[in-house]
Amino acid sequence: MLSQNQFKVINALNKQSELTQRELSSETGLSLATVNATCKECEAAGLIENGRLTIAGIAALKPYAVDNAVILAAGLSSRFAPISYERPKGLLKVRGEILIERQIEQLQAVGIRDIVVVVGYKKESFFYLEDKYGVKIVVNREYASRNNNSSLMLVREILDNTYICSSDNYFEENPFESHVWKAYYSAEYAEGFTKEWCIKTGSHDRITKVTVGGTDAWYMIGHVFFDRAFSAHFREILEAEYDLPQTRDKLWEDLYVEHIKEFDMQIRRYDQPIIHEFDSLDELRDFDPLFLENLDSEIFDNIVAVLGCDKSEIHNVYPLKQGLTNLSCHFSTNDGEWVYRHPGVGTELLIDRAAEKTALETARTLGLDNTFVFENPRRGWKISKFIPDCKNLDPKNDAQLKKAMTMARQLHESDATVERRFSFYDEGKGYERSLLARGPIDVTDWADMEAQATELHKLLEAESSEPVLCHNDFFSLNFLVEENGNVSLIDWEYAGMSDYANDFGTFCVCDQLDEEEMHRALTHYFGRTPTDAEWRHNLAQVGMAGWCWYAWSLLKESEGENVGEWAYIYYRYGKTYLKKALDLYKQQ
Repeated sequence: MLSQNQFKVINALNKQSELTQRELSSETGLSLATVNATCKECEAAGLIENGRLTIAGIAALKPYAVDNAVILAAGLSSRFAPISYERPKGLLKVRGEILIERQIEQLQAVGIRDIVVVVGYKKESFFYLEDKYGVKIVVNREYASRNNNSSLMLVREILDNTYICSSDNYFEENPFESHVWKAYYSAEYAEGFTKEWCIKTGSHDRITKVTVGGTDAWYMIGHVFFDRAFSAHFREILEAEYDLPQTRDKLWEDLYVEHIKEFDMQIRRYDQPIIHEFDSLDELRDFDPLFLENLDSEIFDNIVAVLGCDKSEIHNVYPLKQGLTNLSCHFSTNDGEWVYRHPGVGTELLIDRAAEKTALETARTLGLDNTFVFENPRRGWKISKFIPDCKNLDPKNDAQLKKAMTMARQLHESDATVERRFSFYDEGKGYERSLLARGPIDVTDWADMEAQATELHKLLEAESSEPVLCHNDFFSLNFLVEENGNVSLIDWEYAGMSDYANDFGTFCVCDQLDEEEMHRALTHYFGRTPTDAEWRHNLAQVGMAGWCWYAWSLLKESEGENVGEWAYIYYRYGKTYLKKALDLYKQQ
């Protein structure tokens, strides 16, 4: 086992033989006196002779040889929206070079040929690297549901003397070496406050504590090196804790920090600016001012075409929401602030974009949605105005409740039509079929609720008038209330021709109104006290909405998703108001 100083001297001589002690001092960063003393130690041990490595010296260096490298490239890089909607961040071209390619070439430049790239999001985009560079590709199918601990779990058996890298780093100087003395985490210094993971060290630069946030501190950034001892123990911890529910959302660094006393990992300090991690488009443009101009992006071409701006104007880009039906980000131009909505994977199977566009144009004409600018129904992307400092509608505020109900009435009386049809019953039965395809529905009162929904559906159909255009996702979170009092109803993906009371049913369930609030809402809707028939009809749709979304929640939970308290909320509204509405129909 070599001391750190012995390693530095022998490693330097391995790179270039016959260095003078002054040259060794410059190469290793050790003082001339320390180099002199270390060389004498190595000569006495038979590792150096006449300023050159002996066979024993070469053998002593072998345990420190880097075996391989793992490049993590599976993540969504959601903070880099909207560019990440089109390609993984590691495949961006920065200063004329693709980030991950530059990193692979830097690894190979020091002789590291065994390189594994762990991919997930848009995995096919990385496959070409196998032929171009001879790397191995490992696919992480859990990239969207777990943090990066899942990527290391896949490659845990090959962890040895291993570099762990992120595909989206840019190193101005090559930080990699063919031989490394001990496990380390690279770090740069931040003056003043930083939100980064800050490092505290003890003797021999061992990392003793990591805190999220700090002042005038060295912080984690860039690549990491695992030595064999670190890899072996980390593998034990990862395998032991991987299946714990709390591990799912953890970074691998979280596991390290939680067991930090069990690991001998050093800090490796780098002067700025050598390591670059780009957390936003603006940061990247500061580093590469021509990045946007050279970027091949349909999204930015769409923005330029619709808003008539230059690419160079686009700034202050950050994600707003990422899910199945929406991938949305904020951006600014010289003319204001905007939202770009990119279609999520599979939304073409869920959303009728032509119907959505018609509904959006109707809402804009009626003054119901002041945010809508443009939608491409064929591709599913949309641009809207961003409303700063807005709030969601408060259904407990009577003035705002009245505004929402007035907007619903205005929409329903617009005479606008779309091709899409929507009914709680049809939707609920569809969820039920999907559940039954998985096996029996193991809910004691499901059959009773389904029977009540079927009976109530027939009664509603018998008395319903022609369907009208409804929002069908009509509740407080989809209302934006501006500081000046203007209100916009957004998110029209599920708009369709429906019973007018559908919007009332959704609103009551999702905003959890009690019956007094429901009655007040209907009074605002009609501009008068509702008749017994109107009350009965709308209460029925509250029950149908609860039942429908309860069926949806059962399906989601059967697929492994946790819908939390909403399953009970939907159940309670369905259970209560299916029965109450049926009783009212029987009393007429």
